[in-house]
Amino acid sequence: MSEQLEQVVIKYYSEVLEKDTEEILWGVVIDTNKGLYRIDNIPYYGPELSCEDIVHATKQKNNDRPVVQYIETYSGNSTVQVIVQKDKYDRDDLYNEILYANTEIEVVDDYYFVINVPSQTDYKNVYAILSALEDEKVISFAEPMLSPKHQSDIR
Repeated sequence: MSEQLEQVVIKYYSEVLEKDTEEILWGVVIDTNKGLYRIDNIPYYGPELSCEDIVHATKQKNNDRPVVQYIETYSGNSTVQVIVQKDKYDRDDLYNEILYANTEIEVVDDYYFVINVPSQTDYKNVYAILSALEDEKVISFAEPMLSPKHQSDIR
């Protein structure tokens, strides 16, 4: 039996854009009656949410897609946002270096991508790679959702 996917919306205030915004994500339907969905992709911009988190979402009168109300269960995964600052840098080498640390990547464009760090991954290794690349001014990165486990990995 294949998983049923449905688009869900997360609404939040963007500090960067200085306005209310929304992002559409894919959710695996867990229980439509209870409004439970498991996030199936890496959020590009949404704060405090990671791939595989289970969210409670309800349909709103003015929207066909369920809107996330709260996170039911955190997956333990972390989300890292990366901006590529160096024009002449081999993107495949960059992605492969990060993927080698047991992560997943979703590329938005040549200058922005997001990383899903699964809960079982040692974030110390990922952080070392990202920090070295940042020191070389290849990238800059932000950690909008760093799980407690991953926080302890780098302490």
